[in-house]
Amino acid sequence: MELSAALKVALLSSLLLSAVKSAEDFNDTLNLRQKSHVAGLCAQLIEPAGFPCSEHNAQTKDGFVLGLQRVSSSSGILRRQMGPPVLLIHGLFMAGDAWFLDTPNQSLGFILANRGFDVWVGNVRGTRWCHGHISLSEKDKKFWDWSWQEYALYDLQEMIRYVYTVTNSRVFVIGYSQGTIISLAAFTEPDTVQMVGAAALLCPITYLNHMTARLPLRLVKMHLTQVLLAVGIHELNFKSDWGTRIMEMMCDRHVDCGDLLSSITGKNCCFNSSRIDFYLEYEPHPSSTKNLNHLFQSMLCSLCSTLALHILSSFSQGLSLTYYHPAKEKRK
Repeated sequence: MELSAALKVALLSSLLLSAVKSAEDFNDTLNLRQKSHVAGLCAQLIEPAGFPCSEHNAQTKDGFVLGLQRVSSSSGILRRQMGPPVLLIHGLFMAGDAWFLDTPNQSLGFILANRGFDVWVGNVRGTRWCHGHISLSEKDKKFWDWSWQEYALYDLQEMIRYVYTVTNSRVFVIGYSQGTIISLAAFTEPDTVQMVGAAALLCPITYLNHMTARLPLRLVKMHLTQVLLAVGIHELNFKSDWGTRIMEMMCDRHVDCGDLLSSITGKNCCFNSSRIDFYLEYEPHPSSTKNLNHLFQSMLCSLCSTLALHILSSFSQGLSLTYYHPAKEKRK
């Protein structure tokens, strides 16, 4: 159902006021990011757990400076016998820290490192572990003028190329959620797929018109991303003042924001709710309004599933792909 004109005006007014407030808070947000950049993901989260870690930068063709981390086993023996490189690609509103937020025997990044893999952690543009742009400021509209398509064509391709060049070995890619759709898109490029040995896709997505979760559907019906773009909000940062206000508007009797993850993805058997305060110290990370708008469009696309299958069939020959969705509790 379309929003009434009065409600649209009220929403626009609220967002405009919030945008002004968020501009006042910009310096605080920028200082927080600069502090994170100084410390780095290695120093903040990985090295304190006893794992050697080094920071790396990779510049995309369109000028973004991405942050990557290389993680080794906590065992000296395994460090001397390092296995093949594995690149971890996070999901929407996440970053590389998502692979290390639980204990070493529960976090995939730590588990792979202790199994002898050469673990590389990817962070897409806009997240806090990246380092901005060579010429654009975060205040610039163009800084946020991208979606998951640019993640695939620029960010992931550059990260794969960087890891391949450093290790001189084909890369194993593990993507989660949004990390799977950008992986599938990147693999359509012959030069990229030649550098990939295999891929494991966790909670894979290629289209979203089958979704039934209440919160995303509610946001789509409210035309939220279109309203945000119309009033000039191009950065989606739900830790900002206006981001908090938007969530308060959403969290009415129709959506249980006390269990926000389930409102988006459905029930999760394995979510450790006792650590949610710790998770929220790192998540969510910023993204662009254009990116969310692109994903919302796929929720409305009746032809997306057919197109996705056509794309998959066009490039999957010769590349080993493993899909896993916890709700189905089996590999395909």
